[in-house]
Amino acid sequence: MLSQGMIDRLNEQINLEMYSSHLYLQMSSWCAYKALEGCATFLSQHADEEMMHMRRLLNYLHETGSLAVISGMQAPPSHFSSLTQLFEQIYEHEQCITRKINDLVHLANTEPDYSTLQFLQWYVAEQHQEEFLFKGILDKIQLIGTEGQGIFFIDREIANLAATKGKQATVMTAPA
Repeated sequence: MLSQGMIDRLNEQINLEMYSSHLYLQMSSWCAYKALEGCATFLSQHADEEMMHMRRLLNYLHETGSLAVISGMQAPPSHFSSLTQLFEQIYEHEQCITRKINDLVHLANTEPDYSTLQFLQWYVAEQHQEEFLFKGILDKIQLIGTEGQGIFFIDREIANLAATKGKQATVMTAPA
């Protein structure tokens, strides 16, 4: 049985993951509007991934006999000054998510709640991958630049990431 404090914090994380999904979907829309199809596809896939993170938490609360509470959320920003600023904002957001996951892990360890601690380890590893991914995108943007044809090459690089993610998802869902 989870403590009320843990239930409250997991519900906060559920809503934060849902906000992340909405944020990336809005960013995808901005990219599509700017004719950055590779970035739009990648961010749309990432929005779906964040929703999966939310559902994983939701299911965990259900498995423990706890009530998941979906609350209202603030609308994500819809305009960005540049692709660089957009990805900087994503990187900062992912760092915030990492801090929130680490806070949950600390709470689970302090209570102690070993079942939740074990459950959260997947999120710890996932956040490491997320920060690495978006830091790498920012590094490529800095290396290639966004002036002239640079924006085309950045979009193509990110489209390749989307294609790779799409192939991984297909392999993971293919029947054995």
